Amino acid sequence: MTGLTISDAAARLGLTADTLRYYEKDDLLLRAVPRSSSGHRRYEQADLSWIELITRLRATGMPIRDVRRYAALVRAGDGNETERLALLQAHRAEVLRQLAEVQSHLAAVDYKIGFYEEILRSAPVPA
Repeated sequence: MTGLTISDAAARLGLTADTLRYYEKDDLLLRAVPRSSSGHRRYEQADLSWIELITRLRATGMPIRDVRRYAALVRAGDGNETERLALLQAHRAEVLRQLAEVQSHLAAVDYKIGFYEEILRSAPVPA
């Protein structure tokens, strides 16, 4: 059987094997990961691509319940694209809101940096 072992898949994705097992146990994957004749998981490229997507969704703050819902919709097949789109659009709006908040915080930090740089530029140089 082809595919990557759980440790190879984890290394490729920058995750731990425990995280991959958790994703599988928590019903976040699109299918049961195929297993070799010895029972070891064998991840294929489609599995890795999906895991990369859900990792990005989680990294941008999508709650597990929404990732699980999205996975369930994709597993259900065609016909629910409107629901998938709505879920992703709502998440995008939240990410944009958070990004604007972080940019505002960054602007405050930049202001203070400029303030202190100006003080140091105009301070007399000790003789």
